[in-house]
Amino acid sequence: RLEEQVSDFAGTLTEMDQTLDRMRDQLRRLDIETEAQVIFRQERHGPDYEDFDPLEMDRYSAMQQLSRALMESASDLIDLKETLSGKTRDAETLLLQQSRVNTELQEGLMKTRMVPFQRMVPRLRRIVRQVSLELNKQVELRVNNADGEMDRTILERMISPLEHMVRNAVDHGIESGEQRRAAGKPEKGSIELDIRRDGGDVVLTLRDDGQGINLDAVLKKARERGMVPEGVEPTEHDILQFILQPGFSTAEVITQISGRGVGMDVVSSEIKQMGGSVEIRSEAGSGSEFEVRLPFTVSVNRALMVRIGEDLYAVPLNNIQGIVRASVAELQNLYDQPEGERFFNYAGRDYQLGYLGAMLDEHSHPKISGQHMPLPLLLVRGQVPFALQADALLGSREIVVKSLGPQYASVRGISGGTILGDGSVVIILDLPAMIRTYTSLEYQQAKALDNKAAEARHEQERRLPKVLVVDDSVTVRKVTTRLLERHGMEVMTAKDGMHAMEVLQDVKPDVMLLDIEMPRMDGFEVASLVRHDERLKDLPIIMITSRTGDKHRERARSIGVNEYMGKPFQEELLLENINAFLGHEVY
Repeated sequence: RLEEQVSDFAGTLTEMDQTLDRMRDQLRRLDIETEAQVIFRQERHGPDYEDFDPLEMDRYSAMQQLSRALMESASDLIDLKETLSGKTRDAETLLLQQSRVNTELQEGLMKTRMVPFQRMVPRLRRIVRQVSLELNKQVELRVNNADGEMDRTILERMISPLEHMVRNAVDHGIESGEQRRAAGKPEKGSIELDIRRDGGDVVLTLRDDGQGINLDAVLKKARERGMVPEGVEPTEHDILQFILQPGFSTAEVITQISGRGVGMDVVSSEIKQMGGSVEIRSEAGSGSEFEVRLPFTVSVNRALMVRIGEDLYAVPLNNIQGIVRASVAELQNLYDQPEGERFFNYAGRDYQLGYLGAMLDEHSHPKISGQHMPLPLLLVRGQVPFALQADALLGSREIVVKSLGPQYASVRGISGGTILGDGSVVIILDLPAMIRTYTSLEYQQAKALDNKAAEARHEQERRLPKVLVVDDSVTVRKVTTRLLERHGMEVMTAKDGMHAMEVLQDVKPDVMLLDIEMPRMDGFEVASLVRHDERLKDLPIIMITSRTGDKHRERARSIGVNEYMGKPFQEELLLENINAFLGHEVY
């Protein structure tokens, strides 16, 4: 929280610096103006120097003295700002030192929590021996890099899932001796467990040289349970995902050896609760491979803060393989391709391109037009590698994951929430789960069926009336914005006529509220330009001004202003006028 507050304070000082620069420039011009007014006559109350010609003696007016005093005040303000900047830098240094101490403490704690994986190996070997004896099979378990360390909590929670996977491999994966001889394999089956570090993850890979997963049996069972509609042929990747569904098992007879009627869904949910993921690969006749990714430690979670539109989300760093920035032109070319053919190539690997906002809300579209800087892409590993475009990245931070409660348990792609330093709640996204949902058959079919109806409904629900408020008074802008937002409208503001024209180039509001007296370009000029613009000529304009005389009113009418109101305006009357142009009630 302190870091956030110091950062905000530093940002405010930067703004103050810009304001002081502006003020200095204005004072310099004021000084030049007052200097230019050379006083040729004696000040009424000034000393009378008859023997001096006016050109031989500068006569200072009160205005000149004030402008000089203002210059000195501005100089003092700059000194104060420099002092505050120094204090801010000191606070940042202290926070940095504190974070170093925290990191050292965390590293020390982590070392005490770390235990070698080796302590689990005898237990797994014993299970392999027992199950292979019961099934009359010869199976050998090989463990690579068993000295690798893991968080004690994670290791203890991984015992049951690993035991289940090893039992499965011996029971379902490895064939009997006769079948292996017939297939030209060594009689002794092999199960290999590989432990390695990958960035902030520990990767456990369990592979066997058995018969592989029977995809036909899995698909048949999935059809029986109504998971696959008739006439649809899912991909191999989709079929393998069915294994992770609750209560899914292809075993004809439930035994005590593997499963006991409990499928891989329990293993998958346990791993997900730890913030990990499971990937399944299988090749008929050659064997299966289960890759389990787990966070190196659960004591600290690091997440990348991502902005989509106006919303902020957290993405755990262990979900992200890498971050790249792609040029706007390259992304535009890729988005022009059909949806299934957008592939972004990085380091010799193809990633399917997608917009993260579209996964959160299917009617959201990437904001590329008007962008000049390269846009960030999150590279996400998985069965289908994805490059997800985000609007902006706001750096990584350590987060404490909080449960969102049972209401959000059924929402896919969300792994929890966290509270930021300013007290706002941010959703933590589970990108692999989101991608699985996005690429799943059910999602694609539901999306295709419901797209048109949903689009019309969504447009009706989401289409907020847009109102542009143009006024040089900050107070008027704020008061009007609060009033209109309270009545369900989207408000944009402009501080003068030039700014209003810049805003109108990018967006066409439903109604414009316009003041007359403004710097750079007044309200009459803005109204004239709008009425002569082919795109904007039918834009309703309500003029709100303190000039309520007939002369001003007639001028506004002649330009084509729709309504003319005096300041201070009556809220009910303003809302009535806006509603009349919108054609419906908004409150």
